Amino acid sequence: MDTEMTAPFTDPTIDQGVLVQPVIVETPEALDSLLKDLEGVTEIGVDTEADSFYSYKEKVCLLQLTIGQTDYLVDPLADLDLSPLGKVFEDEAVVKIFHDGEFDVLILGRDFGFHFRNIFDTRIAAAALGIDSPGLAAVLDRYFGVEVDKSEQRSDWSRRPLKQSQIDYARLDTRYLMALKERMTADLEEAGRRMILDGECERLEDLEPVAREFDPDGYAKIKGVTKLSAAEKGVLKELFILRDTVAEERDVPPFKVMGNHVLMELATRMPSTMNEIDGVKGFPKGRRRSLGRDALSAVQRGRQTPITKGVQPKTRTPRMDDEPFEIHERLRSWRRSRAEKEGMDSSLVLNRHVMLRIALDGPTTLADLSKVDGLRSWQLERFGDDIVHLMLTFAADLAAGRIDFDRRNKRRR
Repeated sequence: MDTEMTAPFTDPTIDQGVLVQPVIVETPEALDSLLKDLEGVTEIGVDTEADSFYSYKEKVCLLQLTIGQTDYLVDPLADLDLSPLGKVFEDEAVVKIFHDGEFDVLILGRDFGFHFRNIFDTRIAAAALGIDSPGLAAVLDRYFGVEVDKSEQRSDWSRRPLKQSQIDYARLDTRYLMALKERMTADLEEAGRRMILDGECERLEDLEPVAREFDPDGYAKIKGVTKLSAAEKGVLKELFILRDTVAEERDVPPFKVMGNHVLMELATRMPSTMNEIDGVKGFPKGRRRSLGRDALSAVQRGRQTPITKGVQPKTRTPRMDDEPFEIHERLRSWRRSRAEKEGMDSSLVLNRHVMLRIALDGPTTLADLSKVDGLRSWQLERFGDDIVHLMLTFAADLAAGRIDFDRRNKRRR
């Protein structure tokens, strides 16, 4: 496509008084041409657009790639065989540049089985450099004075044909990533923080997608649930299950059926008539009869099955006993203060998974700490002594009876 559009900005690192329209890849022939263009490249910008706000189970609706001066918009909904792209994504010789790429890596892995090697994530780089606003729009403005229109951020990317405003928006998500990588690499080297980026990008490369499964006990995560009576919890669970069933049938996100605040109000009011449902603020009037009838049935079922015991929804974070929980809280406090001192995001000091493993494993020597899965060598070198000191202090406080677990448990509740 050779149509041109005037660029709304000037990038000092790329000679582009005019931006050429991106190449739309929606035919096998266009895909073959893209694959040829990928031969011999050493770096590419990568991003995706999904329909998370419009579908029950989100899917990749657009794959953006920038190669040199050309932007490509690949249409996964056009019945293309995208598997050849997997070889490029796994090629160690090709740098894949993302901005905040965790979601992209996971959804591309889930939908297409792609695996990634040699990632450079510019959001991680921004966080490692201590940039307060590491979002792409803010970072582009900071480095290049580029102002990006984000009005299509929550667009319905599953609709075809794409609007011109969607095309313009999507191509800019990768357009500047290579120039941004070059600038940020120099900044990271100067700050002595390149190892932070490398360690976090290795974590991204090792991510494995997890199939989404509905958890009927997920209602226990809703804010305010601990204040409900046993009967109200029973009603909330039935409504929570109903909402997911309707969402799947309609292929919409659950929040578009009923928001959590609606579920909570229904659970506390326990309506028994349609007139009482009409008094619930936010209940969807467009589906009043069918959804209202089902909601009344769910309320009745819930009243007959009160929940008297505590419920632990499915989570990757296990509930900790008193001692690991106390360690975890001390680590959180230390991490916050150390992140302020280092001038970086606290997740880069220790991410939540590593912090949890330390709390559960209880290492009290550097040798033991080095065995904690996910702890990077630079973290061990820079923070290892502090963490070991924290663990030994906890052990001394525990032995001396200086920890009031009863008071701590009240705070946990």
